[in-house]
Amino acid sequence: MKTIKPLLLVLLCAALTLIPACVLGEDTPDYSQPENWAYFAIGEEKHADLFLVCPTVDMLDEYNMSMTDGSTKASFLGALNMERGIYEETTRMYAPYYRQAAMKVYDLDAAEREPYMVLAYSDVSAAFSWYLENENDGRPIILAGFSQGADMCYRLLAEYFSDDELFSQLIAVYAIGWPCTEEMTFRYPQIRPAQAENDTGVVISFDCEAPEVTETFIYPAGQKVYSINPLNWRTDNTPADKAENPGACFTSYSGKIKREEAALCGCYLDETRGVIKVTDIAAADYPPVVPGLPDGAYHIYDYQFFFRSLQINVNVRTEHYLEEALLIDNAAAMDVFIAAVPAS
Repeated sequence: MKTIKPLLLVLLCAALTLIPACVLGEDTPDYSQPENWAYFAIGEEKHADLFLVCPTVDMLDEYNMSMTDGSTKASFLGALNMERGIYEETTRMYAPYYRQAAMKVYDLDAAEREPYMVLAYSDVSAAFSWYLENENDGRPIILAGFSQGADMCYRLLAEYFSDDELFSQLIAVYAIGWPCTEEMTFRYPQIRPAQAENDTGVVISFDCEAPEVTETFIYPAGQKVYSINPLNWRTDNTPADKAENPGACFTSYSGKIKREEAALCGCYLDETRGVIKVTDIAAADYPPVVPGLPDGAYHIYDYQFFFRSLQINVNVRTEHYLEEALLIDNAAAMDVFIAAVPAS
């Protein structure tokens, strides 16, 4: 099993000492047990693996989700089901239950919030470590998560993917709805923002707003982040017309599509803040829902507005990765063959 780097272990221990004892009453889940996985090896015939991390669903008056709360775990599974259609045609899927930070944690400032995020991440890391040792077997990997799930994906990148061998297995990271900052990319070179439709080993990140919104608590003013347009896959402010949108899909907790509409909206990248500005819709029709977000903050619709485009892109990046891997394997085999041919 992968060991945690010494510095990270120190940070984990320091943060965990700040969490009230009642929050730490539950042990780290045993990920060798099937009940601790929302998805486990779903789609055995696929050529790549998905490690999917759930967004925030715990709305109770607590700081971290209890693994024994059946109602919240049902919402957890439902939130994953809402996203799964983006990935399930391409990947074998894994998604651990974890003691995620509850919504009330986001009322705290960043320093006060971090211990609860660290506890959540300790479970995600334990699940990923178990998956690597027992399930991966060198297969290509996609990391994915929305909102808190995206935050957890960045942490996985930071802890695990400085290892060149593991990084070579990375197709992409769909870290949607949580900022990919300049500071993160400076500190962790393995966090590489996507630049095109089919580059691999990269982070696909964005969050959506109406043109008139100037900041949110997720994407505050003055913070520069890296994003990519999920319709034209550009990193400049070239607008994508709504005709380029193959389908917005609004899904249920069962994973079924309740409503699908092609060409619902276009978008462009705000190069100052790095957010995606959504056009052609009325903000009143898409209320923010999440406490603390202003009207026109489309955070909860990030993947729903661009569902089909993301679904297509997962397949594009995976096929490109597999084609490149095949070329490398063939080149290596040719080198072996040439080396074995006797000199004339």
